[in-house]
Amino acid sequence: MDVQHPQPPPSSVKIRRTTSSDGSGSGSIILGKYQLGRLLGRGSFAKVYLGRCLDDNTEVAVKVINKTTTTIDASMEPRIIREVSAMRRLNHHPNILKLHEVMATKTKIYFVMELAHGGELFTKLNRRGRFSESTARFYFHQLVSALQFCHQNGVAHRDIKPQNLLLDKDGHLKISDFGLSALPEQLRNGLLHTACGTPAYTAPEVVYRKGYDGAKADAWSCGVILFVFLAGSLPFDDSNLPNMYKAIHRREYQFPDWVSKPARRIINRLLDPNPDTRYGIEELMNTPWFKKSSSMKQEQSTKQFGEGILEKESKHMERMNAFDIISMSSGLDLSGLFEAGSNKKEMRFTTNVEVTEVEEKVIKIGKGEGYRVERRKNGGIGLVKGRVVLLVEILEVAKELWLVEFKVVNGGSEFEDLQWQELKSGLEDIVVSWYNDGS
Repeated sequence: MDVQHPQPPPSSVKIRRTTSSDGSGSGSIILGKYQLGRLLGRGSFAKVYLGRCLDDNTEVAVKVINKTTTTIDASMEPRIIREVSAMRRLNHHPNILKLHEVMATKTKIYFVMELAHGGELFTKLNRRGRFSESTARFYFHQLVSALQFCHQNGVAHRDIKPQNLLLDKDGHLKISDFGLSALPEQLRNGLLHTACGTPAYTAPEVVYRKGYDGAKADAWSCGVILFVFLAGSLPFDDSNLPNMYKAIHRREYQFPDWVSKPARRIINRLLDPNPDTRYGIEELMNTPWFKKSSSMKQEQSTKQFGEGILEKESKHMERMNAFDIISMSSGLDLSGLFEAGSNKKEMRFTTNVEVTEVEEKVIKIGKGEGYRVERRKNGGIGLVKGRVVLLVEILEVAKELWLVEFKVVNGGSEFEDLQWQELKSGLEDIVVSWYNDGS
């Protein structure tokens, strides 16, 4: 089996150069801060451009999500929020792609990120066919160190695959694309329940929607990646997914003769279909094979980030994040980007007061409007009046910034717009910005 080839490197992408005032193509100046250059790549809902900061002339990568030409529905909204929140938590690890800032207009969202000059790691792997054990260990150390940092900060990546492993100008690994990442707020009974990821790299338990440990799922993906590093092929690769998952549960994969026994033991423990007996990241890092020093540089600089959570904040992200933008200017308001229609039975606002104060406020207003208050197992608050049931959830989206969501989960036909206005008027004193109106 051959490794699945990633998209062509940037130098082979055909570029259509256009100039516009709203940041829609190469040569554009976006919000007076960055000039877009050549197209680096494109995904299902975004394009990535080379960018140049007008302040200091440094190069960046700018991911542009264009509402006018891209299908963006309500399901994209939480994905974008998660990506911003996850990357903001993780902005200080040397092997995680940095998010400098997020900007928005009525029609576009811009993610301004660190530029990975070296492109995809697997472009390099494809040229070589496979890595030597020392080279594989060098990159694997960096991947695992970054994932340990993610997990210590409450983030599970859930989409570790070749296209999301990049290289900086010094040849060091950078994990990218946190659009499918999971935050602590998504846990139910301590587990995740959303099936996502790329089949050849995704842990088997993720597919079954029975609840799974995101960190153990990331550990499985590490096993697949290490196998590919050393063998030059995927351990499981079948277009017939039921057949592939049968092979996974039967552990039907074969090592090439050149893979060492210590490396095989690591991979076998990571590719355990039972997450309870599978190696976790901490166990993996304590193995002799992993502890063996690499002949390449940067071991110490990555190790320190696996030993604790850094608390200092990036200057760029201190200056601006997606939710600061919401409250700063109607010209940069994200509220209109995801509206599904006027009959949408939900509303959201951001607040900078403590969670306990928000909960007390919600309960007081709910009781005042005649609702019965119920505490939900997942931490949410239920407001019940007759057949009408409102679910209130509070999510941390940035440092000292919370997103509060009211959603009608039952009795929508009896719930009138006037009731939104009554709730809103009682909450005004704690609201930073309304960014989705249920009326």
